[in-house]
Amino acid sequence: MTDPERPLAGQTVVVTGASSGIGRAAATELSRRGATLAVVGRDSHRTHEVAASIDGAQAFVADFASLDQVRSLATRLLGSYETIDVLANNAGGLESARRMTVDGHERTIQVNYLAPFLLTTALLPRLVASAAGGRSVRVISTASVAHRWGRLRLDDLDSERRPHLGGWQAYGSAKTAVLLFTRELARRTAGTGVSVFAFHPGLVATSFGARSALLRLGSVFGSGPLGIAPEAGAVPLVELASAADITTPSGTYFDGLVPGGRTSAAAQDDALARRLWALSETLI
Repeated sequence: MTDPERPLAGQTVVVTGASSGIGRAAATELSRRGATLAVVGRDSHRTHEVAASIDGAQAFVADFASLDQVRSLATRLLGSYETIDVLANNAGGLESARRMTVDGHERTIQVNYLAPFLLTTALLPRLVASAAGGRSVRVISTASVAHRWGRLRLDDLDSERRPHLGGWQAYGSAKTAVLLFTRELARRTAGTGVSVFAFHPGLVATSFGARSALLRLGSVFGSGPLGIAPEAGAVPLVELASAADITTPSGTYFDGLVPGGRTSAAAQDDALARRLWALSETLI
């Protein structure tokens, strides 16, 4: 009989971006609910610190601005866990200045979308195999209402021909890509037992967008950091990972805990989702 206080006992959960913010808060709570945690982060010291604070957790260091590091991460995860029950694609951020990665991509689109796409597709056979064994397997991605002002263009994914605008348009476009990926992955995994969801956590008071002049200005005039606590922002991720049954269809976008959150027309374009998937495969 399942312990209601430890519904994730015996399950393995991978959380990226877990060295701080809602990723750290989610990892801590998911462990309390019984999960075995793979704590993934960019900063080695913080990532190991978080893993050390969670009983049975293992630290995995990878910078998503390097696709080779993501490939290595996938290999290490596959070598460490025979089954994976939840993959939480939470790593991401906003870059106020336009920067390129070692792979030649604009950093925002790579860290928020291309790297999670690569990690998910690399782990997908293991996720499907885990579901085939009767396990409840979920892929959960941290999205954002910021996708509504994104202008995703497949002919300019790296935003080379558009102004950076403090990073917000690139960030919105990357989060549009996350929602399209969620829809297409749900379509591709239909009937496998793998469920796919995305959620908007709300405006969370973390180090996210620390170099954004707009957010710094808001903090000054708001007499402190803008947004809710990381623990509150982590609630949708935790609930989507640990709920025994989710009655909404795979591919659903949640605004907080509310399913069917409002999305842009682009984020609902299934043909665009298929083209983005094909392009992403060539880019990684």
